[in-house]
Amino acid sequence: MVKKLFTYYLLMVGVFFLGRVALFSIYFDRFSDSGVNYWLSFVYGLKMDTMVASMLLVIPLIVLSFSPMGLAKISNFFLRLYFVVVLSMLIYIENATFPFFVQYDVRPNFKFVEYLEYPVEVFNMIIADYKLALTMTFIMIGLFAWIFLRKTKESFLTVLQTPLWKRALWFLPLALLLFIGIRSSFGHRAANISDAMYSTNRIVNEVTKNSLYSIGYAMYTNKMYATKAIKQYGQMSTEEALQRMQNTLGIEGNDFSAASVFSRMEKTHFPSTKKKNLVIFLQESLGYQFVTPEITPELLKLKKEAIWFSETYSNGTRSVRGIAGVTSGFLAVPGKGVVKRSKSQSDFFTFSSLLKPLGYHTMFLYGGEARFDNMRSWFLGNGFDEIIEEKDYLNPKAVSTWGVSDEDLAIKSNERFSALYKEGKPFAALMFSSSNHSPFDIPEGRVEPVKKGVQCVENAIQYADYAIGEFFKEAKKLPYYKDTVFVVISDHNIRVYGDDAVPINMFRIPALIIGEGIAPKIYDELISQPDVLATALDLMGKDFEYPILGKSIFSDAKKDVNLMQFNENYALRVGDKVAIIRPMRPAETFLYVDTHLVPTEHDVELEKDALAFVIGLNHLYDKRLFR
Repeated sequence: MVKKLFTYYLLMVGVFFLGRVALFSIYFDRFSDSGVNYWLSFVYGLKMDTMVASMLLVIPLIVLSFSPMGLAKISNFFLRLYFVVVLSMLIYIENATFPFFVQYDVRPNFKFVEYLEYPVEVFNMIIADYKLALTMTFIMIGLFAWIFLRKTKESFLTVLQTPLWKRALWFLPLALLLFIGIRSSFGHRAANISDAMYSTNRIVNEVTKNSLYSIGYAMYTNKMYATKAIKQYGQMSTEEALQRMQNTLGIEGNDFSAASVFSRMEKTHFPSTKKKNLVIFLQESLGYQFVTPEITPELLKLKKEAIWFSETYSNGTRSVRGIAGVTSGFLAVPGKGVVKRSKSQSDFFTFSSLLKPLGYHTMFLYGGEARFDNMRSWFLGNGFDEIIEEKDYLNPKAVSTWGVSDEDLAIKSNERFSALYKEGKPFAALMFSSSNHSPFDIPEGRVEPVKKGVQCVENAIQYADYAIGEFFKEAKKLPYYKDTVFVVISDHNIRVYGDDAVPINMFRIPALIIGEGIAPKIYDELISQPDVLATALDLMGKDFEYPILGKSIFSDAKKDVNLMQFNENYALRVGDKVAIIRPMRPAETFLYVDTHLVPTEHDVELEKDALAFVIGLNHLYDKRLFR
């Protein structure tokens, strides 16, 4: 029995080892000059692999130890089936690690399974983007399963036909051995994913991890973030956390026992008797690196007429983070974004809850299915009057995997806004683009592709930019334009990658505010998505009371600060100094120099401020205090 279990331990560890060797080789140039001992990746990696293999051997140990001799054939069949499924799964995950790493610059984590509740969209995207990888993977799995089942017909019978009492005697020592393997530590705490993060180079740490463990750990911590997982970042009282957040953001003190902790009155700098409309055109995955004359000529035309924010940084790397940032002014809460979490499905602040009581009609316009990412539930639950989605477009010009085109969204939006304006009804709307999304299948004949003959992000952004241009060309002809404040901003970058613990430069996104009477300018100070929302509300010309975690650029209290979430890591940037906190790891301080983080001496107060945001944001969500 010992030999049999050890054989399968070696098989599983062998699959992990081959995957790690391949990942190590592919990304070697990203850490070869890092100054870290990258060979230790295989030592610490073996610990991670042993933890996973030991977990997967628990069921076989129980079956081998206690299965009656009379059920030997049935147990043999079960164990063969168990291992062919387990090993096939490991082969699949190790193969899937490579395209996932290309896309997200990390091993598979919660994102790997998060969207399985949307099988049609995900399946179509995978088939479109990864045909060759999927084909090779399933060929490998098929060959393995065929060989395995042929060679192991009576694999476990010899052990299972041994007297039960003899097998049962082996259970305790082998169970203890597996327990040690699972725990992989004789210290007070069991080993976990933080043991893989032994170096200062993020890519080395990712190579060291185990993909299956990374997925399982992310799923586990995502469910427990509201309680235990937050403590992994550090300890701080909620009162201190909220006070530090206020000081860092430049928000005047509030009653921490109040129903809305951050709510305060913000006086407009542009008083107006009109009820101006608000339109936010949220762009899917438009990173600042794509803002060039070749790819985004329409956006750059608008730049000349707008307030252009040249140093805007997203809250996170997912659409739900961007949606929360630009519609509610909330920052990236640990775990799932608030758009998808239960306690924020009602009575959570949005610009709808602010403007609807003033007679505004509020709406969300999208080209795809609004159920995706729980958007329909979140918008309707938090006061939006109207949802326009794929089913509401008659005879669209183009339909792709993710719904109707951005061009259709622009046409529908202008039609709806004009109709409301004719009715004399002020409105506030979020338009959310979708064409710039893998597999990047965009309509032909609209633009001269940057890269001809291929489906790629550059061409998709070029088309998204074309749709922005078409939207504004038509809007400027319509009466509603003169009474509307427009925002164009991205939700996040298409792919956030880099060797730094948090690749700050890849969080940079374009943003502008445009409208009749808004003086063009370039604002080159640090700004967040909530800051952009606060600025747009300021330009509407009314005094508003709200809890937005940002300030208008016209406020004297505006601070050069932003909080960025990258997987489980958080970076608090104040000016060019950055504090990074990670679960179960010491906080670190860096200087942001030439798009990279340079280690510097600890700024203890800044590191405490970063911790304060993690604890404070979770508290605001958990106690329903953001309203």
